[in-house]
Amino acid sequence: MVTSKPGTITLHDDWIDNPSPRRRFMDLGELHAYRELIAFLALRDLTVRYKQAAFGVAWAVVQPLVGALILTIVFRLVVRVDSGGIPYLLFAFLSYAVWTYFANGLSAATDSLVGNAGLVTKVYFPRLAAPLAAVLPGLLDMMVALVATAGLMAALRVGPTVALVSLPLWIVAVCLVALGLGLIFATLNVRYRDAHHGYGLLVQVLFFASPVAYPSSLIEPGWRLLYYLNPMAGVMDGFRWSVLGAPAPPPAALISLLTGVVVLLVGLRYFASAERRFADVI
Repeated sequence: MVTSKPGTITLHDDWIDNPSPRRRFMDLGELHAYRELIAFLALRDLTVRYKQAAFGVAWAVVQPLVGALILTIVFRLVVRVDSGGIPYLLFAFLSYAVWTYFANGLSAATDSLVGNAGLVTKVYFPRLAAPLAAVLPGLLDMMVALVATAGLMAALRVGPTVALVSLPLWIVAVCLVALGLGLIFATLNVRYRDAHHGYGLLVQVLFFASPVAYPSSLIEPGWRLLYYLNPMAGVMDGFRWSVLGAPAPPPAALISLLTGVVVLLVGLRYFASAERRFADVI
């Protein structure tokens, strides 16, 4: 049972530290049973994020807009990157909005167990609920940014295409990539507090290794198979195709999606293998 007062939660009597002796990879039924807890954790994080915030959800537009302006100055005006016929500001705004969700979701998932240490050490609940709840609040910011993208498209007279129907697929894809990597770093962060530094380094590397500031078409054909081992490469291509009508992701992007699935499965397996020890070492 979840109380309405932010920052507090009342647990059912059966929410005790009594996990099944059998280690499970992922129990969807158990996650469904704890859906109220997941919703509470996500709502709590969302409330904390916007509590006493001067701009509120406007930050969901301000942050990618500032990022897009910087990318426009550096990569369009200085480097002269070709955005494939799409106005570069629009190209960069959508890219930065998606990337912001990924980076923030990964950060939140990494800190989800340590940030809920009091709950983890006192009661039993499926530990997967914490990182899962951590990647959900950022979806609100991304939705606001997508609405702003639609407004910018209208102002620049860029119309959507039929590919827009695939947008939910790419939203789910970026969410699962953030969750998969987040599970790995959340597990490491329980034992090694400097895992967050590793997360920061990974985000910096992936930013330049993903088509955020430039289209993937600039990658030489001989390097594309290696390039698309990055799961975010295919995701970024997919978002621009579905929202902006950019060229469809190339066949090599399937490697990117497959890598994302592998990352998620590895994250789930690694998380499950260490789950029973979280309360002892956190």
